[in-house]
Amino acid sequence: MAAVIERETSVWQGKVQSRALVAGEGPPLVFFHGAMGLNWDPFLDALAESFTVYAPEHPGTTPGNPDAIKPIDNLWDLVLSYYEVFDELGLDSPAVVGHSFGGMVAAEVAATNPSRVSRLALIDPVGLWRDDAPVANWMATAPQDLGPLLFADPTGPAAQMMAAPPPDPETGIQMALRTTWSLACTGKFVWPIPDKGLKKRLHRITAPTLILWGEQDGLVPSIYASDFEQAIPDAHIELISGAGHLPQMEQLEPTASAVKGFLSG
Repeated sequence: MAAVIERETSVWQGKVQSRALVAGEGPPLVFFHGAMGLNWDPFLDALAESFTVYAPEHPGTTPGNPDAIKPIDNLWDLVLSYYEVFDELGLDSPAVVGHSFGGMVAAEVAATNPSRVSRLALIDPVGLWRDDAPVANWMATAPQDLGPLLFADPTGPAAQMMAAPPPDPETGIQMALRTTWSLACTGKFVWPIPDKGLKKRLHRITAPTLILWGEQDGLVPSIYASDFEQAIPDAHIELISGAGHLPQMEQLEPTASAVKGFLSG
């Protein structure tokens, strides 16, 4: 496991303080996490074998600083604030990887200022909408019903790991509160419809782009992969079989291998 250090950032005229977790050696890589918050996991460990991974926490999701989300009014504010995070971390044009909500953020960052992203990997990103394949509203879904949406095998090891009870009740309460607030902080920029015009901006992305999707994603159907591919000039798709919305958990080795191979190419 990589040694993880914390880097504090202060952006948006000093109004937004948050944290980035950093580990590894090699070229810089920024990872944008999904809606449930950042957890340093084996996927990030795998990336840190080849890259210096910077994983910033979305404003408001850093423990002890829930109000950091308040000065960020809209998606435009969020994207611009992340360029300031890049600057604070000394990152000019890193590789960028984003999962789910973080995939949407990564795509927006790459489209708004293409020079700031050297290579881009999107893992089951949100950000587009099809009436014939609507994105499931994870904020309106009961926890017990999320398994089939998130996992190809809702009874498999990855699903069981996510559903495993915490070691003690107090930890469980804190974890539940943190997850709920993370969903609120990210949901602010997604719902009621997770389409904020990204499709009109994707053509601006100049970075070579990998669109990686869990083939059995029940939350954001894999048909969206072709929509991203058609809109981004230099993009290709890789589907991960036996995986749902969390391929980096359910199929760690092929997912990490695909991302590392692409970013090293």
